[in-house]
Amino acid sequence: MAYLLLYVDDIIFTASSDELRHSIISLLRSEFAMKDLGLLSYFLGIAVTRHTTGLFLSQKMYAAEIIDRAGMSSCKLSPTPVHTKPKLGATTSMPFADPSLYWSLAGALQYLTFTRPHITYVVQQVCLFMHDLLDEHMHSLKRIVCYLQGTLEYGLHLYLSSTTNFVSYTDADWGGCPDTRRSTSGYCVFMGDNLISCAIYLAGNPVQHQRTKHIEMDIHFVREKVARG
Repeated sequence: MAYLLLYVDDIIFTASSDELRHSIISLLRSEFAMKDLGLLSYFLGIAVTRHTTGLFLSQKMYAAEIIDRAGMSSCKLSPTPVHTKPKLGATTSMPFADPSLYWSLAGALQYLTFTRPHITYVVQQVCLFMHDLLDEHMHSLKRIVCYLQGTLEYGLHLYLSSTTNFVSYTDADWGGCPDTRRSTSGYCVFMGDNLISCAIYLAGNPVQHQRTKHIEMDIHFVREKVARG
């Protein structure tokens, strides 16, 4: 078995045996000019570090670049990336004067969620208002940047696991959007002990989150998982 991840001219390649790996690399080299960079250590802004039980994926340098782009290298640290009570709305403050800066930072934060899935929700929130930006939206985005400044060492661990079962956790609020009263839903999927997918979305139908189907995986609510510790 072999796996190949290709992005433009960058490739991650692994195989179940050295013999198979060398064979496939030889076939590829017969068609394309290639250079073997050895063990995976860096790919598309993601640093890869090996430890005794698996891999650690980090975008520390990328996060630092976002902070610098925002001009907030000396900002006050924030313990959380979002306020816990108020939600962003579309008509509660003055228009923001520099939309291009906001768009640039919001887009960069979206890519950062690859190794920082815990900020997926708040990044989704600041991306909802790209078309009509207000000062409060920028304040929320800056809070994310302040949080990143104090958590640059955070990343995503991938562990060796004794199981390959898929488990999905999902939850949704009810009519939580202050403007449209739509529900915000989210889910995360684990393969064994490893988080492999995470997403947040607005439900077009307010009752959509009540119609989940069993698709060969155990479904639990996030609040129940947290309650059990």
